[in-house]
Amino acid sequence: MQRLQIKDSDIMRIAIQQEIERSEESRYDHRLHGVLMVSCGYSCTDVADLFGHSRRTVQYWVQRFEKRGFSGLQEEDRPGRPTTLESSIRQKLEKDLRRSPRELKYSQNLWDGKLLSHHLAEKYEVALGVRQCQRLFKQMGFRRRKPRPLIAHADPALQRAYKKTPPDGAKS
Repeated sequence: MQRLQIKDSDIMRIAIQQEIERSEESRYDHRLHGVLMVSCGYSCTDVADLFGHSRRTVQYWVQRFEKRGFSGLQEEDRPGRPTTLESSIRQKLEKDLRRSPRELKYSQNLWDGKLLSHHLAEKYEVALGVRQCQRLFKQMGFRRRKPRPLIAHADPALQRAYKKTPPDGAKS
């Protein structure tokens, strides 16, 4: 039998993890599957690697299941300040972040915390600080990209001569 493969598996893995994080039920099912795998003989490290979590997280799931049964895997109240982003705004924001800032009439090429803070204030009337916007990128599964600096008026021939490593196939 031929092994099945998912196209763009790295991207799909991130999308699936984001989908799991969106609902309480799916997070519960996710924990339930993790504990099931441990009960079948997989180590917490193996489950953590497969699920994209830390080993300690899976250990917490197992300990909570041992102490409280299925209710230990249910979503618990989280301490801290409630989110200022409603889920509808968050979904719209994810769509915005998948677009280039230039498409939304900004002068930058890449999103950063400062631009996201400005965008939230202008479009959604939500005030979030730059640091909180940087955390929001991570929560939504985006990673920070920095533009590569270009040296003005650099001569490519001089750069090649200056490089320590020869180009592929060339002998040193």
